[in-house]
Amino acid sequence: RAARIPALGCVEEPLALAQAVARHSAPHTLLVVDCLTLWLTNRMMPLGPPATSAEIGAAQDELLAALQGAAGPVVLVSNEIGLGVIPLGPEVRGFVDAMGSLNQRVAAVCERVCFMAAGLPMLLKGAA
Repeated sequence: RAARIPALGCVEEPLALAQAVARHSAPHTLLVVDCLTLWLTNRMMPLGPPATSAEIGAAQDELLAALQGAAGPVVLVSNEIGLGVIPLGPEVRGFVDAMGSLNQRVAAVCERVCFMAAGLPMLLKGAA
């Protein structure tokens, strides 16, 4: 990518995504967040003590505020993990539910939402 687009930058931010969006957002800069699923995994399953639901909710609130305040365009990548068979374990079920909730909350503040399946875009919200 860097060879094709010399001005392309990459920031790896496993936890402080809201702060990274706020710090790097600019009117003529496209931010691509790849991906919300990994960010939520890092938040819910840290190397140290597990995060509380209040901490997860607060991090999501911060991210939503950063997205709404972004000075330039932001493209978010996320996985839809609730469409298949979901194991019955409480940790897995909790993660699937949290991912679904995050996807819904993010979609609510975005202008456009596009669901990709088999490489085909399905516009769920906004103009084409």
